[in-house]
Amino acid sequence: MYDWLNALPKAELHLHLEGSLEPELLFALAERNKIALPWNDVEALRSAYAFNNLQEFLDLYYAGADVLRTEQDFYDLTWAYLLKCKAQNVIHTEPFFDPQTHTDRGIPFEVVLRGIKQALVDGEKQLGISHGLILSFLRHLSEEEAFKTFEQAMPFRDAFIAVGLDSSEMGHPPRKFQRVFDKARSEGLLTVAHAGEEGPPEYIWEALDLLKIKRIDHGVRAIEDERLMQRIIDEQIPLTVCPLSNTKLCVFDDMRQHNILQMLERGVKVTVNSDDPAYFGGYVTENFAALHESLGMTKEQAQRLAQNSLDARLV
Repeated sequence: MYDWLNALPKAELHLHLEGSLEPELLFALAERNKIALPWNDVEALRSAYAFNNLQEFLDLYYAGADVLRTEQDFYDLTWAYLLKCKAQNVIHTEPFFDPQTHTDRGIPFEVVLRGIKQALVDGEKQLGISHGLILSFLRHLSEEEAFKTFEQAMPFRDAFIAVGLDSSEMGHPPRKFQRVFDKARSEGLLTVAHAGEEGPPEYIWEALDLLKIKRIDHGVRAIEDERLMQRIIDEQIPLTVCPLSNTKLCVFDDMRQHNILQMLERGVKVTVNSDDPAYFGGYVTENFAALHESLGMTKEQAQRLAQNSLDARLV
């Protein structure tokens, strides 16, 4: 079944490039940039990947991102991810990048963007993987900081297709960023946002009504609100669901409790994605395989999920 799932043509719509930084590459970049790491070796780092919640993961995620310093580093990060896409027949990807994670460390915005964008362009030419890049704001920071990042991004407006919202969800509702999302839409950008992962269904309502998003990233808690579920079904609003992430971060205690197939059968346009695969134990095919192994996902359901991802592309 794994090989069959791997061969399915797929799109990935929920992937944080910084979250695809595998330990081996992290150590190689640390050596290249002469950065001392708190872990002795790759295995010691992997053993640290035991998270009780989203914040514990984010603390490690930001620590790992510190090895990314140069344009070549960001190129190498993105290229490694694209090679994984090629191996798993991911024919289109719309990755997120978090400029604030890097500009707050003194890395110029253009260094981050140029490295990522050049790899994506090369991936389209050499690997046949089409793309659309999404700039994400960190929701634990202020809207003022998001506006600053948006202004930094404007000289490179043509490099990305949308803005998003990620990082710590609890205590940072979508309404906090309404004005910067209004500004982004006025510049012709599309909008997406993380909502309903750890946060309540109310955050999904806000993302839809105030941020006017085209896709919900995660959204698994929508099932707690029947009126919201009906709206998502009626309007065919895609959900970019990340099963391995959801279990690794204890949104569900066990994959057998996951609601993705239940939502699929209700008519929700759910998709399968890997989120931060270096930290959560697998890329897109591994997420599909986990649904087959734990939930008995059929080939027909897998085909619908894969088609949903292709249909839910922003570009």
